[in-house]
Amino acid sequence: MGLIQWALHTVETWCDEVQLSVNPDKTGLVVFKRRRKLLGFFEPHLFVVTLCHPMSVKYLRVVLDSWLTWREHVDVNVRKAHNLLWACRRAFGVTWGLTPWLYISLIRPSITFTSLVWWPGSQTASAKKGLSRIQRLACLGITGAIRITLTGAMEALTGLPPLDLAIQGEVGSVVHRLWSPGCWSYLHPNQGHSSELMRLQQSDSIFHMGIDL
Repeated sequence: MGLIQWALHTVETWCDEVQLSVNPDKTGLVVFKRRRKLLGFFEPHLFVVTLCHPMSVKYLRVVLDSWLTWREHVDVNVRKAHNLLWACRRAFGVTWGLTPWLYISLIRPSITFTSLVWWPGSQTASAKKGLSRIQRLACLGITGAIRITLTGAMEALTGLPPLDLAIQGEVGSVVHRLWSPGCWSYLHPNQGHSSELMRLQQSDSIFHMGIDL
């Protein structure tokens, strides 16, 4: 924490030199941890304002929680997709209007955005349940089926894979684009996203294919 306070003091000095003002209330601070108690932790100050550390912070539309479970981020994305789906409700009726193309082009990207970062959080049972609920609403709008129709049956009819598999496919595509030209770092091959890359490489033969540069 001393290093953080020193960096903030450097920011204060530079702002004073160039006569710029900073709003400390717009500064987010989140502590990534594995323990419930942090020994020696103290809240840093910026321009005499104490920076409190919430349990999560939003950065570039990605919600980062202190445990990096991505649960809150998935919940936020599901709510946004739900609202977007109902906002599009005026554009289609019971048996017409909504198409798989509209869903894939407009609604699904709002969920899969930056999925390379948070996709492990979409593989939990609770996340799959929320994602399935969104896709079920979309399938009902596309097919005009009755409410008791099975989600899997509607997905088969419309050619839509389950959302958790669609997210995994998006991640695989991005990882392949990064890995093929050598842009993926293997500093810690058994930790974090590198371990996920190793698992994807073993499960998908596409990683053994070259790309057209």
